[in-house]
Amino acid sequence: MRGFDYSKLANRSWPSDILNLVAKIHEYKGRQDIFVRQKPVEMDRLVEIAKIQSTEASNKIEGIVTTSTRMKQLFEEKITPRNRDEDEIMGYRDVLNIIHESNEYIPIRPSYILQLHRDLLRRAGASYGGSFKTVQNYINETRPDGTTFTRFTPIAPYETAEAIDRLCEAYEQALAKERIDALILIPSFIVDFLCIHPFNDGNGRMSRLLTLLLLYKNGYSVGKYISMEKQIEKTKDRYYDVLEMAGVGWHEEKNDPTPFIRYMLQVILACYTEFEDRVALMAKVGAFSTAYAVVKKYVENKIGQFTGAEVVANCPSIGRSSALAALKRLTAEGLILRHGAGKNTYYTRAESIK
Repeated sequence: MRGFDYSKLANRSWPSDILNLVAKIHEYKGRQDIFVRQKPVEMDRLVEIAKIQSTEASNKIEGIVTTSTRMKQLFEEKITPRNRDEDEIMGYRDVLNIIHESNEYIPIRPSYILQLHRDLLRRAGASYGGSFKTVQNYINETRPDGTTFTRFTPIAPYETAEAIDRLCEAYEQALAKERIDALILIPSFIVDFLCIHPFNDGNGRMSRLLTLLLLYKNGYSVGKYISMEKQIEKTKDRYYDVLEMAGVGWHEEKNDPTPFIRYMLQVILACYTEFEDRVALMAKVGAFSTAYAVVKKYVENKIGQFTGAEVVANCPSIGRSSALAALKRLTAEGLILRHGAGKNTYYTRAESIK
């Protein structure tokens, strides 16, 4: 069976860009801790926005979708799920809430991973929720002509339980020795988890939930305020490409996780950067008391197209209805232009088309 020896990571010489990314994330983490203590109300608003975006994006990667309106209504519990997709979406929300609220009480052990998987699929009524796979699975890709081919064959079902047990043990041992930075260890763990592909369904979503869990447990909580899953969904093609590269030679223990480590560090850093941008915006508009002034300030600094959802997400000090009302007023005043209709609506600054 494939072994897991993370001590090899400690003995490697890492490229300078990897080391620079780790150093920058450490720097951003320190500043975030200060911001969170200083602005608790605004941080709560960011958390609620990130939960919706994370749930929507992580499921969208797997082709599990609903409308933005229903997503918001589901989160507010104004409606009930009407199909399996919405059941699975709400299952993701349930597990995300558990990780947000209780991550320090969730050890990295097979039994806890199984329980999280059970809760992920509980609402959908999947009989295999909370159990390791019972049939061989394959990671396939569809070509442009519609034909499919197998990109990777995970380990067999009968090896899965032992592999996950060894994986968790190797991770905990490496973390305890403190010879390798957690920011490098965590993506390496996720690569191995996905190469094992331990479940009949839900492997991708579980990998992203475990990424958040591991980051939180190591003090990197930016995913609580800025959706990491949304960052991944925006670069989905690259996400799959680097995972494929990181899995080459995995069964022979010759694979190199560097491409995925680099990608995830870039995702994490992008989240920290966005977090600071939003905090800076909150500081700039702090002197303004009206929602109109807050949105107007955001629009004045915005280049290119933007949506109502983006305005709501980037103006956490005001409510959704107030933000949309401000957009309507700015449109009526001719300061911004509205394009499209319904879910395809977006805005631009009026001077941007001159």
